[in-house]
Order: sequence, then structure tokens, then C-alpha cells
Amino acid sequence: MVSNDGSPSESKTGGTDNHPVEVILASWVDRFVAWLIDFILVSIGLAIVFALLSLPFWFSDYSNGMSAIHRSFGSFHYLLSSTTFFAYWTYFEHTSGQSIGKRLLKIKSTDIAGKGMDIKSAAIESFGKSFLLPIDVVLGWIFTNNRRQRIFNRISNTIVIKLKPTQESSGNIRYRKD
Repeated sequence: MVSNDGSPSESKTGGTDNHPVEVILASWVDRFVAWLIDFILVSIGLAIVFALLSLPFWFSDYSNGMSAIHRSFGSFHYLLSSTTFFAYWTYFEHTSGQSIGKRLLKIKSTDIAGKGMDIKSAAIESFGKSFLLPIDVVLGWIFTNNRRQRIFNRISNTIVIKLKPTQESSGNIRYRKD
């Protein structure tokens, strides 16, 4: 297809002149490193929050103050941490497809067609990473398909792609006036 200005226009299938669009799937290593970066960043934030929450116990005459904190925050800590990770990944996957770790590694979560995810898909995909990651990954490897999907990627119909480098040379940019 050609637009009014003579340049190729995009077809309904996404490519120009009805050619298929090439989508490069992110490697498992890139995905793990992105997850690790996110895990470290969010964990640092959570450590600060938990330190502030436990601050009153540090200066009290409460016997064995620190052990009491660990006993009282045990399951609460897991629930709050997992919920925070869930909210973090759902927000970033839905709004831009990229968490901080994914931005650094130049990978992105998309729907199967390579487009942005809706909030429901982002939440389903993030749930597996937040609450059930070992099970999600191992089952994804066992039952893997040609799209490198974890189980919750399959359920949410999402993939993780490698972003193509952009052409920064001004010779490749075409300008058109109204």
C-alpha cells in the first residue's frame, strides 16, 4: 500500500506492503536480569519502609525488640512485599510495557500482536511474577512454546520482546510538511 505522499503505508497486519512484522523475543537471560534489577530496587524500597515501620520498637523497652518485630511482621512482610511487587509490575507493564529493569535491558512486555497490554493482561502476567515465580517459570520451561512464555504469559496472552535499536542518524529521518 502507498499513502498519498508516495511513501509505504502500514497495512492492517502491521507491516508495510502486507509484509509480516518481525518480533524478536527476549531471551530468558535478559528477562531474568530485568527481573533481578526490579527485585533489588523494589526490595531496597521495601527495606526502607519496613525499617521506618519498626523504628518505634528500636527505642522502646520492649524485651527482645528486634525478634518481636520479626515475629510480628513475618507473614505480613511476605504479603506486603508480594503485593508491592504485584502493583509495581502491573503499573509499569500496563502503562509502558517496561519496568525499570526492562528499560535498562531494552525489552518490553506486549500482547501477542506486539501491542500494549490492557490492565487485565498486565495484572494476570504480573501475578505469576509476584506470587508464584518459581512455579510459573519452571512450568513455562517445561511446557514452553515458540514464544518463550511463562505460564502466566500464556494465560494473559502476552510475550516479552527485544526492542530494535532506533536509527539515530538524521539521514534516515524524512520530514513532511502539512
